[in-house]
Amino acid sequence: MKDADNATTTPGGADSGSTIGYGAVFSVREFRPIFAAHVLSLLGGVLAEVALAVLIFAETGSAVLSALVFALTYLPYALSGLLLSGIADRYPSRRVLVSCDVLSCGCVAAMAIPGAPVVLLFVLRVAVSLIAPLFTGTRAASLADILEGERYVLGRSLVRIVAQGSQIAGFGLGGLVLVWLTPRSALLLTACTFAGSALLLRLGTADRPARATGSGRLMRESIASAGRLMADPRIRALLLMWWVPPMFFIVAEGLAAPFAKAAGIGTVGFGLFLAAMPAGTAVSEVLAGTLLSPAARDRIVLPLAAVSLLPLVLFALDPSLPLALVLLVLTGLCAAYALGMDRWFVDDVPDQMRGQAMSLLGAGLMTLQGLGITVGGALAEWAPPYAVIAGSGVGGTLSVVLVLRMVRRTRAVPAALAA
Repeated sequence: MKDADNATTTPGGADSGSTIGYGAVFSVREFRPIFAAHVLSLLGGVLAEVALAVLIFAETGSAVLSALVFALTYLPYALSGLLLSGIADRYPSRRVLVSCDVLSCGCVAAMAIPGAPVVLLFVLRVAVSLIAPLFTGTRAASLADILEGERYVLGRSLVRIVAQGSQIAGFGLGGLVLVWLTPRSALLLTACTFAGSALLLRLGTADRPARATGSGRLMRESIASAGRLMADPRIRALLLMWWVPPMFFIVAEGLAAPFAKAAGIGTVGFGLFLAAMPAGTAVSEVLAGTLLSPAARDRIVLPLAAVSLLPLVLFALDPSLPLALVLLVLTGLCAAYALGMDRWFVDDVPDQMRGQAMSLLGAGLMTLQGLGITVGGALAEWAPPYAVIAGSGVGGTLSVVLVLRMVRRTRAVPAALAA
């Protein structure tokens, strides 16, 4: 394992010891269409969720079925991450990414067919959710082929910043679009965003060979590779480092509605509550990417992660809206540790397993967030929302400290898979 406090090189071989800005990432020609495709995919995904939820509620009058649209964003991730992750490395990245966008486009376009039964709508929604982790994992792995050294870390940061921005404004924009368009028309617009993303990736990126070859059954190899990744102490520790904190962060966002109702802060307060943590996260990414050197980002990873959930503990005071927003922003600001984690992960995962590792990372991240929302909602049935959020801060801090011990213990040992 390379010492995280020293300058190292990522797969491209460029030195990551120097500090550069986000502008250097956009100077790489291939990154620009990838970034534009990412923005289109995010907008399409958010719009599809809102439009489909509205459509299903209009068709059935069921709030439960309408809410299930959002739950299905999380639930299929584990299945896809385990069974399909091998595709990310066995086939050329561009082919996988374009195919994912084309399939998503077709599924969403089929949702817009007049008279499509509700059961079919849910089947298509699950299909899109199964495709998503493969797409995001392949894209994350391909960034290391395109961006070298420090540019890779900042490129990953930009992808997350856009994702946080979609949380802040995406659902509001989705609702605004539905003022002018019917849900089915909005779904057709979503299909166009996926088609546009596919076109950008097909024409704007190079056709690189697959990272690995395989002769066995794809699903069996995917499961076996996931097992090998999780069996490696170093990679397992890093994956848990990615997975565990968000599982507890998400509890506060999942309880935004009951917290707003109990606090009497209305719909405006509800929106601010949801936007606060993503706003803090986006600001932290920009500041860390702009002001800190790679070595400094490495040094803040462990201490910042250790305290990241402590602001949520103060929800035990049953805070007013202004204090609650401050606590959520502070929690988001701690997310700057992710930039250092990006470099550690890409350094330790073997090149030939990078796509599978990234797909597994995304699958675990989304699945455990779904679990966090579910458990938090269940606890809020018998405890006040502010108490559940405070409990997530306490339980999360203890859990993160245990994971950090694993990360620290494995720092001096190279990943066995990379040896």
